[in-house]
Amino acid sequence: MRAYLTRRYLFPASHRLHNDKLSPAENDAIYGRCNNPHGHGHNYALEVTVGGPVDPATGMVCDLADLDGFIRHEVLARFDHANLNTLPAFAGRVPTTENLCLEIFRILQRGFRVAAVERIRLEETRKNSFEFGNVRP
Repeated sequence: MRAYLTRRYLFPASHRLHNDKLSPAENDAIYGRCNNPHGHGHNYALEVTVGGPVDPATGMVCDLADLDGFIRHEVLARFDHANLNTLPAFAGRVPTTENLCLEIFRILQRGFRVAAVERIRLEETRKNSFEFGNVRP
């Protein structure tokens, strides 16, 4: 039997939605106010869901300290208070929240081995959130 643990993390970051391959008019039409040359920021809320069998000895799917440590060192250390446009992860890619969500999911898939990474959800605003993984219908 599988159990799931979802943990929430908060971090601010900024970005400018802009594609150098498009004209200023095209960027403005696609990204609108998010194409502001000075960028803009968000207070992101990241939810990470891991799953697996409950360890009979601990009664847990995953030690929270293991998950928190991984997120702190591998995710927050990269993105907390960052200008996403300046990061190598977004070289040649528009740092949309969809791309940020995908990047975080890939980091977790590559490196977190304590429990299976099932899903991540990244909330950009009260109205916008994005998910990767085993997304519920």
